[in-house]
Amino acid sequence: MTNHQSDLLRVLDQRGYIHQMTDAEGLDALAAKQVVPGYIGFDATAPSLHVGSLVQIMMLRRLQQTGHKPIVLMGGGTTRIGDPTGRDESRKMLSDETIAANIASIFSIFQQFLTFGDGPTDAVMVNNHDWLGQLGYIELLQEVGTHFTINRMMTFDSVKLRLEREQPMTFLEFNYMILQGYDFRHLSKEMGVRLQMGGSDQWGNIVNGMELGRRMDGADLYGLTTPLLTTAAGAKMGKTAAGAVWLNAQQLSHFEYWQFWRNCDDRDVGRFLKLFTDLPLDEIAQLEALGGAEINAAKKILADAATALCRGEEAARTASDTAAQTFEKGQIGGDLPHATAPAEGISVVDALRELGFAASNKEARRKLDEGAVKVDGVVIRDPHHLILPGADPVPLSLGSKKHGLVAR
Repeated sequence: MTNHQSDLLRVLDQRGYIHQMTDAEGLDALAAKQVVPGYIGFDATAPSLHVGSLVQIMMLRRLQQTGHKPIVLMGGGTTRIGDPTGRDESRKMLSDETIAANIASIFSIFQQFLTFGDGPTDAVMVNNHDWLGQLGYIELLQEVGTHFTINRMMTFDSVKLRLEREQPMTFLEFNYMILQGYDFRHLSKEMGVRLQMGGSDQWGNIVNGMELGRRMDGADLYGLTTPLLTTAAGAKMGKTAAGAVWLNAQQLSHFEYWQFWRNCDDRDVGRFLKLFTDLPLDEIAQLEALGGAEINAAKKILADAATALCRGEEAARTASDTAAQTFEKGQIGGDLPHATAPAEGISVVDALRELGFAASNKEARRKLDEGAVKVDGVVIRDPHHLILPGADPVPLSLGSKKHGLVAR
C-alpha cells in the first residue's frame, strides 16, 4: 500500500477498491486540498441493480465518507443504445416509460447508501438523456466525432472481442463509447466533475472521456477503476445458479439477500467485509483471522452488516432471526421466500422455479433426481408431485441452505 495524502485514496487503497488510476499523484493532491466531484454511470435496463454493481455503489459511498461529492449518472440516454462491453448480442430496446420507471426504482437503492441534497458533499443523481437527447446528429458528428478515430475505437475490447467472436455489432452500439466520453466532458463542464470511476472493463471508455474533455475544454480530469470482482471460486460476483442477486427488495427478499452473504466462500470473508461494510479495518482483520467453524460467526457479521446497509437495520435483524429459527432451532422462519399456490396446488418443479431455487425446469428436475429437494421434511423425487398448502404454508427445501414456503 502507498502513503496517500488524501483520505479518499487511503481508504480506497486500504479496502481494496483500486485497480488502475490515470494519475495517482495528481488525484491524491487534488483530493487532499478540495472537494472532488466524482461520478459513476449506471444503466437503467431493469428496476434494480444487482450485487455486481455494489462495488461501484460502495465507491460512491467512500467518496462521500471522505468528504467528496458523489454523482450518480443514470444512463437514460445510453440505455437506449446499450453498452457493448462484455456482450455478444445487442440489447433489446426499452420504452421511455420503462426507462423512467427503472430509474425511479433504482434511486431508492442509492438512497440507502448515499446522502442526497444540495450541500457541497451531498449526492445528486443525473440522467444523461437530459443532454444527450438534446444533441443533433450533425452537431454531434462535427463537435465530438472529430476527436475519435476509427483506428483507436477498433482496438477497444468492447469492439474487438465482439468482432473476434464473429458476433454482429450495430452502428448504434459502436457510438456508445462516443456518448459515454461526452458524458464525462459534459459533467466536467457543467458540474465541475473531475473524476470518473468504474469497473476495470470501463478503463478505455473512461480514458476516452478524459481525452475528450482535455481536447475540447482543456480540462484536467482523472480516472480510477476497480478490480474485476470474482468470488474465490472464480464465479462472477452477483450471479448464482438461480439468477441475479438483486439489491431491490421487490426483486429479492431480505432473507435471500442475507443468505447470499452468509453463504459466501470462507476465503472471501475478509475481502467482502472491507468492500461491502463499514466495519473498521482492525475489526475486519480479527474476523478474517478466524478459522474452522468460527468463520461462520464472521459470515453472519458480514451478512448482518451488508444487509443493514442495503435493506436497513430492521431487515437485517429479521433475516438473521429467520436464519437462526430455520437453521439452528429447526423452526420455520416467517421471512423465508414464498411461492404462491393456486387452490388446485402447484407442482414442485414450478415451486422451485418461483422460489428462485432453480433457474429452469431442467435444473429443478435434476435437483429432484439428486434427492436434494424436501417438501415438509420429506425427500421428493417425482417432478409431478403437487404441493397443496392448507391453512399453514408448506416448507420446501433445496439442500441444507435454501428454504422457502409454499402458501395460498
